[in-house]
Amino acid sequence: MKKLLVFGVLTVFLQVVAMAQSANKPNILFIAVDDLKPIIGAYGNTFIKTPNLDRLASRGTTFLNNYCQQAVCGPTRASIITGMRPDYTKIWDLKTQIRAVSPDIVTMPQYLITQGYSTQGIGKVFDPRNVDANLDKQSWSVPYHKTDKKYYVPGMGEPAEGRYQDPETKLAVEKVINEALASGKTKAQANEEAGIKVKPATEGIDVPDNAYTDGANILQAKDILAQLSKSDQPFFFAVGIAKPHLPFVAPKKYWNLYKREDIVVAPFQDKITNSVDVSYHTAGELRAYTDMPADIAATPQKDFGLTLSADKQKELIHGYYAAISYTDALVGKLLDALDSLELSKNTIVVLWGDHGWHLGDHNLWCKHSNFEEATHAPLFISGPGIKSNRTKSFSEHVDVFPTICDLAGVPIPAQLQGKSLKPVMINPESAVKEYAVSQYPRSSAAEENNRLGYADANVMGYSIRDKQYRYTIWMRNSFRSTMPFNPASVIGDELYDYKADPLEKRNAAKDKNYEEITAKYKKEMLRYFESQLKK
Repeated sequence: MKKLLVFGVLTVFLQVVAMAQSANKPNILFIAVDDLKPIIGAYGNTFIKTPNLDRLASRGTTFLNNYCQQAVCGPTRASIITGMRPDYTKIWDLKTQIRAVSPDIVTMPQYLITQGYSTQGIGKVFDPRNVDANLDKQSWSVPYHKTDKKYYVPGMGEPAEGRYQDPETKLAVEKVINEALASGKTKAQANEEAGIKVKPATEGIDVPDNAYTDGANILQAKDILAQLSKSDQPFFFAVGIAKPHLPFVAPKKYWNLYKREDIVVAPFQDKITNSVDVSYHTAGELRAYTDMPADIAATPQKDFGLTLSADKQKELIHGYYAAISYTDALVGKLLDALDSLELSKNTIVVLWGDHGWHLGDHNLWCKHSNFEEATHAPLFISGPGIKSNRTKSFSEHVDVFPTICDLAGVPIPAQLQGKSLKPVMINPESAVKEYAVSQYPRSSAAEENNRLGYADANVMGYSIRDKQYRYTIWMRNSFRSTMPFNPASVIGDELYDYKADPLEKRNAAKDKNYEEITAKYKKEMLRYFESQLKK
């Protein structure tokens, strides 16, 4: 008890000292975007309309070769917010709570509190399934902000299931809920049933931005920024935007930015030559939407991935683009608020997508892989006094925590597994690392076990990506990088040469012409495993 009392007094003392030293520290606006792949103007895409993301790029550094740690929401968000890789956080899924498996882990906002910062958040920053009901209570100076209903369009009501505003969809949801309640089910059970039975993958109707939760949250975030601007204490404000995550829901005006006939489907939807079967998945997330089964049943299916008709592919891609442009407009409102409140000159702005997204390439949809389209993720960082630029230097989500500390002028915690990117922001031709590492687990579900024929399908794939190559090794027997390497656990490996094969059509790992290169990257992967074993 005495030790706890002393620790408590010491913590309060350190916070008081930190606050006294924090008067000139920059503010931090931390924008998380769900399922945003780097197909935006700042990354060279001229088709998709993203003027505000491009405006943000003009203010800071665009990291052209940024990669996530694991291409699914919960694990990658845990990594970026803690600065630690999935094998350290022990978050590889969407159900394990961070504090249950890593009780002593320190998050970025939690640490910044000790450095004199006020920390607040709204929207999806952590994946809510991996934290407590208070969205990780110890990370925030004040209770995490919930969406205030007053920010929705007056008279329209909240979106059905938190997603839909189409009147027909809302009526269908209401009908399912009422029937479930009449049958004796609880409200929670009725809502869950509606979420299964009424779940279209797209919606594009003529409504204002704040008809949906993202739009309402941004209006609320602007008011929070106004309040924060009146304080002398520096702030860390995290704003999560759920789009372009499925369902692809956006006001009609954003759909109207694109013509369906101009949309092009992925050019390569075949199986990779010499592929490793476990590298694929069946797009279970998309299959769950209620307009998908009919198209799937009417379309001859390949023996891997998810095959959709050309019309359905174009509809989904159109929806994804519209949702990106909707997100872009919301980001613009945040940037406008910073400018009008005269906060821009002393605010670090970080915007990141949690991972990429497959849009039919490799006959895949969603994320959930170690391929380029799933692991490549956008990252923008602007820092006061640092000129805007673009860099090809490799970066990872785990680098964001130390970078923010470096830019804010606070000590970088010693345990962080990433590196500060500030040197790259100052000199975009420099580099702090030669490659990025991603990983992805495969389920031990019975159907996958049967399909692959493994006695134990608890598999993890680790992937190294550098300027020209990606090398991926798949390990079974519940291997993790924190364990000694066992050659008997190797299922297979992949090598892609992006100079010769930008679409990943051929796995060169078994190609005699690539024997030395494959051996080199396998050696580098084993060196990486060894480095993790020491931590």
